[in-house]
Amino acid sequence: MFGRGPKKSDNSKYYDLLGVSKTATEDEIKKAYRKAAIKNHPDKGGDPEKFKEVAQAYEVLSDAEKREIYDQYGEDALKEGMGGGGGMHDPFDIFQSFFGGSPFGGGGSSRGRRQKRGEDVVHPLKVSLEDLYNGTMKKLSLSRNVLCSKCNGKGSKSGASSKCSGCRGAGMKVVTRQIGPGMIQQMQQVCSECRGSGETINDKDRCPQCKGEKVVPEKKVLEVAVEKGMQNGQKLTFPGVADEAPDTVTGDIVFVVQQKEHQKFTRKGNDLFVEHTLSLTEALCGFQFVLSQLDGRQLLIKSGPGEVVKPDQYKAVDDEGMPMYQRPFMKGKLYIHFTVKFPDSLGLEQVKALEAVLPPKPQFQLTDMELDECEETTPHDVNIEEEMRRKQAQAQQQAYDEDDDDDMHGGGAQRVQCAQQ
Repeated sequence: MFGRGPKKSDNSKYYDLLGVSKTATEDEIKKAYRKAAIKNHPDKGGDPEKFKEVAQAYEVLSDAEKREIYDQYGEDALKEGMGGGGGMHDPFDIFQSFFGGSPFGGGGSSRGRRQKRGEDVVHPLKVSLEDLYNGTMKKLSLSRNVLCSKCNGKGSKSGASSKCSGCRGAGMKVVTRQIGPGMIQQMQQVCSECRGSGETINDKDRCPQCKGEKVVPEKKVLEVAVEKGMQNGQKLTFPGVADEAPDTVTGDIVFVVQQKEHQKFTRKGNDLFVEHTLSLTEALCGFQFVLSQLDGRQLLIKSGPGEVVKPDQYKAVDDEGMPMYQRPFMKGKLYIHFTVKFPDSLGLEQVKALEAVLPPKPQFQLTDMELDECEETTPHDVNIEEEMRRKQAQAQQQAYDEDDDDDMHGGGAQRVQCAQQ
């Protein structure tokens, strides 16, 4: 974005490409471009790269502001001011706007007549897990711009317009300013006079419906089909229904599926996961419970006779996961993650009753002398994660304190040494 004024780069290449002198008039530059463009047009067997360079030379030399920058500071400074050359227009668009049709006769080049494409409009589509399981249809009301029907997108009653004098029809202007000794800044900005359209319309000739804007707002209702098994992030595209603009191929409206968080189920691909807590009695003696599926069906989940469920154990139910996209009769699995809730304490009678029915405890006998030599301890409950966080914080604080002590001692010794010198 910044260039030094005194440093120049090549400022004769564009004149050489068109075969004109540096004092050439606007008419001479136009005549030279006409001849060179027809000669090098790819549809007539010309060199595409040479055709592109000729168009670039004409775009610069036909614009007074760009030509002045080029003459003073050369091609490199101009490219810096235009974002590394990214501001140059399509050479076929320049050719079409210059000739206003085909100079070759007939319908002209299909490339010369091509239109720019409008931007796609992307909207998030938030859907519940139930919607993705069962499928649904959503109606969405959107506002978009459409070509004015009264003036057919011309912006004027007569259909006439003139090239903007501020930007010479380019829609953009290169602004140059000095920001310091020998330093200039060039930046490209939308023309304020025509607001980037490249043309102006007489106030009295403006279309009464669109006020010269060429487009009017319209409400459009789209029906979006959310199919069974669609994934989070999947795109649904409606071609050619985005904002309309003159001489522009209308872009698409794209909806991006955003799955809402579910309070009970978690989805991973085509599988569903659910958490369930069992009491210790259920884990040891058997359980059954009812799980409401996403389509409203009631699933009976139960253990087998004599089966014991361990903490952190998983069980799977086949064909009760998510439907597969475009194959809804095939489904993933439903995984159930079990947590076992233990009682906080037991009474003596309960302990005796459990010892009578549970497998015997491991035999671990100590003599009285061995017991006398042991030190008795009292274990207590801890939150191990909180305990580790506290210890880590203490270690970090201790390290900071040691660094501070080292800085104080080291700094003091250095000051004494400097004073002695």
